[in-house]
Amino acid sequence: MSTYAVIYTYTDDLDRRMEVRPEHRDYLGALPQLVVAGAWAPGEPVGGLLVFRAEDKAAVQAIVDADPYSKAGVVADVQIREWVPPLGPAASAVTQE
Repeated sequence: MSTYAVIYTYTDDLDRRMEVRPEHRDYLGALPQLVVAGAWAPGEPVGGLLVFRAEDKAAVQAIVDADPYSKAGVVADVQIREWVPPLGPAASAVTQE
């Protein structure tokens, strides 16, 4: 298994995003592959960071495609990157096999 960082950039449709948010959070919360997820802080561009442990990038893409946010059209851009954090107290927990 590998670790993947997913960067979401949201559209400006805040009303639609807030409408779908409970479903999005329930979906993510039920995924065993999810390590951590959250939106950028106020004042940052709208979007968020999600970290997954998965077999490959295609598996992460399938998770993104099934996300209620993606289905609702509130994700303007997605970047999926394999991530190998070498330093810090959480590094081994994020990359454990």
